[in-house]
Amino acid sequence: MRLLLISDTHLPKRAKALPAALLEECARADAVIHAGDWTDEDAYALVAEHARELLGVHGNNDTPGLCARLPEVARAVLEGVRVGVVHETGAAAGREARCARRFPDLDVLVFGHSHIPWDTTAPGGLRLLNPGSPTDRRRQPFHTYMTAVASGGALTEVRLHRLPPLR
Repeated sequence: MRLLLISDTHLPKRAKALPAALLEECARADAVIHAGDWTDEDAYALVAEHARELLGVHGNNDTPGLCARLPEVARAVLEGVRVGVVHETGAAAGREARCARRFPDLDVLVFGHSHIPWDTTAPGGLRLLNPGSPTDRRRQPFHTYMTAVASGGALTEVRLHRLPPLR
């Protein structure tokens, strides 16, 4: 199962549209995981329209409508991989241990908020992934997203992708 991991799309404030390359990835993915800060319902509708399956949460910049529609934490088992999604995990210092305590029943936790790509494994095996942002790179050199493959209870082929500068 091919997964697309995105977060912090911040439409239409940080960009007027999602990059075409990202929408192409949405169409190729078996499931899209979005870790919040869509910002408005149109952004959610756009991703949902292109996704075969969508697992998402609300973030701290989302509208009341999105907060009512989407959970703070989402969970799914994808090809035997126990996946969780949350927008914010707190400070980088101590993140692995804190998340391992909070989510002992997960194999992978996808999160956002910082716009900083992250890929680490906590003691006990919880993998933490932040795909960065495809539209608001903040202090990062590139706009980013991630892809991965879930198969046979394992997450493989985790890859961070760089997007060309937005126009």
